[in-house]
Amino acid sequence: MENTLLKELSELNNKLVKSYDTLSKIDGVEIGASAKTEVYAEDKLRLYHYNRSDKAEIKTPVLIVYALVNTYKMLDLQPDRSYIQNLLKLGMDVYLIDWGYPTKADRYLSIDDYVNGYINNCVDFIRKKDKADKVNIISICQGGTLSCIYTSLYPNKIKNLVTQVTPIDFGTNDGLLFKWSRDIDFDKLVEGYNGLIPGSFLNEGFAMLKPMMQFQKQQTMVNNLDDKDKLLNFLRMEKWIADSPDQAGECFRQFMKDLYQQNKLIKGELLVEGKKVNLKNIICPLLNIYATEDHLVPPAASIPLNDAVGSKDKELYSFKGGHIGVFVGGKSQKELAPAIAKWLKERDV
Repeated sequence: MENTLLKELSELNNKLVKSYDTLSKIDGVEIGASAKTEVYAEDKLRLYHYNRSDKAEIKTPVLIVYALVNTYKMLDLQPDRSYIQNLLKLGMDVYLIDWGYPTKADRYLSIDDYVNGYINNCVDFIRKKDKADKVNIISICQGGTLSCIYTSLYPNKIKNLVTQVTPIDFGTNDGLLFKWSRDIDFDKLVEGYNGLIPGSFLNEGFAMLKPMMQFQKQQTMVNNLDDKDKLLNFLRMEKWIADSPDQAGECFRQFMKDLYQQNKLIKGELLVEGKKVNLKNIICPLLNIYATEDHLVPPAASIPLNDAVGSKDKELYSFKGGHIGVFVGGKSQKELAPAIAKWLKERDV
């Protein structure tokens, strides 16, 4: 017994010494580092064009529309786990919207501002710059919801639409987030925060959906303290999670009340700038990707999109993994981007 204890203490001491050595060699944690050029700016928004050393194989430019929550940098954590790099290597000409960090000056930005303003202006800029009639949209989570609204209003500007872990039918009871949202007074919430919902508030809510995950994360960090590569992987993800922009109050209010509480999009009742959003107006090819283990956007929230659109060419793609694993997991690096590239190439005519 005494020998076992001494052995464990010795191993712990060695691990702590190595951990100190590992931490002392980490100068900083960088994410979202793929080379890109800012080509358009409007208010807090920045439109980036990722640099290529050769001509894109897929001639139709791709616009990535990320969610308003967190930042796009999850798509570009590090060279060997970069969704962006995978898309570039597979022959795409990639643009991406960086929504920036709203302030109280942006408290009255609405869904209309994001869809008919920002997204439409970026699409038009790319169409003009590349002399293209249409663009492809690759969208993620809430960005997919906004992209579906946009494509229904501007069907002639979008060649192909890819949605990933995108909530469309908010009437499901499969996720805690959908259940909780129905009982919250979002008017009071927005007013209480003076029109700007803190990103930290949303992060706390997401953490409550899986409370044991915080303990598991701490355990993972401790176990990896003596392994620089694994520790950096962990720190990059934590840096991304902590980098959560605040949310423009009016858009947040509309999104939560009209969609989460009243499910107006799938019902065909959502009004944007006085126009009713009809998903049947989406007639371009659709690739709808959902994650089987997604606790934030369960499959039941994403799958109904295929029946709701007017597209004849539509495909439902099931990815075995969670909401974030779709983009950063080891399986994702080999599967997701290649599947999207193959699908887009077949329709790049």
